[in-house]
Amino acid sequence: MKQAHHAFRLACLAAACALMSLPAHAQSADLAAKVDQLSSELAAVKAQLASQSAAQSALQNASVANGATVEAATVLTSYGEMGARFYNKDTARNSADLTRFVLGFQHRFDPKTKLVAEVEVEHAVTSADDAGEVAIEQAYVERQLSDRWAARAGLFVMPMGLLNENHEPTAYYGVERNFVETAIIPSTWREGGVQFVGELDRGVTVQAGVSTGFNLTKWDSTDAETAESPLGAVHQEMSQARSRDWGFFGAVNWRGVPGLQLGTALFTGQGDHGDAGVPKMGVTLWDLHARYTPGAWDLSALYAQGTISRTADFNQTLVGNDYLVPSRFSGWYTQAAYKLWSNGDLTLSPFVRWEEFNTREAYADLGAGLTPAAAKAERVITVGANLAVGSGVVVKADVQRFKQNSNDNRLNLGLGWSF
Repeated sequence: MKQAHHAFRLACLAAACALMSLPAHAQSADLAAKVDQLSSELAAVKAQLASQSAAQSALQNASVANGATVEAATVLTSYGEMGARFYNKDTARNSADLTRFVLGFQHRFDPKTKLVAEVEVEHAVTSADDAGEVAIEQAYVERQLSDRWAARAGLFVMPMGLLNENHEPTAYYGVERNFVETAIIPSTWREGGVQFVGELDRGVTVQAGVSTGFNLTKWDSTDAETAESPLGAVHQEMSQARSRDWGFFGAVNWRGVPGLQLGTALFTGQGDHGDAGVPKMGVTLWDLHARYTPGAWDLSALYAQGTISRTADFNQTLVGNDYLVPSRFSGWYTQAAYKLWSNGDLTLSPFVRWEEFNTREAYADLGAGLTPAAAKAERVITVGANLAVGSGVVVKADVQRFKQNSNDNRLNLGLGWSF
């Protein structure tokens, strides 16, 4: 529309200049011909303006009548990663895997309302005979309530730690996600519920809400998965989730200094769901985290701890099995990365990460000879590098050394993307 008005003004100016440029002795016939030509051109510009104005009015009227806006849009998203493990000692365990492939979309219904959804496929193939899995990773509606506050309802990733909400392979260092934010904080941990997100003054972000939680009644004391991640073994992923017991969560992050993030998060809720003969057990998980990116450096640290209450009563019925319910589990890590080299759209960032975690740090007392011994904390050092290719692809390599279980020492190679 603006271009058409501009063309109209230019045409008027050209007409004036043409009339002024005619010599005084010009023939009247020539003058009349030029005036007729310019009049026709001006009439055409006016017609174009009228046509565009009518079309725009019709579009606006139709949008209002249908309750829609021209700002509605749908954006396709995706991330994925694949990797290979090469063990130092037991080479028979060497493997290559398409760890996960995710397709998602965001649809904006209007300037204030959008839908966010993601579908994840793990391990490339899903069938009755394969270890793969298909899952909905996110499916929630967000509504902007004001300039500062928004509300989310549906299935969303919990705001815990540094990795859970930012779990794309381009967002973290190393071929695989760190152990603390996998074994202690389940990754990717998601729940169904309602949350409010606030962007406050001085760089403060607040998230709080109510959600489904864990189901401790499905604890399998014969399955080693419970030792790998206690809460990962009993989370529900909103798949016919039991909802007699709900959890409450909150997170606060401060970004008041450029490049600095300081934060904490908490979840607490019952997990017994009122089953007969099951004690009222509660789950509490919290963390402290920090990240600082001065210049070429990327520094981060995190501590997380989980507790389960009244496990003694529950474990009494499980005595004799290998994997009883721990009363406490925790872990921490510190990590440093540096942008060492760049050329065009290539950036190489070596890193080192030291982490310590214990998924069976303590057990409630069951009496002499019955209480399991606490496990030893595993210590892992990871040294490697990320090669960023453009803004959405990353090639990774790292070496991992384990203190307790040296049979897990390995070289990892990986490829990931996100858009």
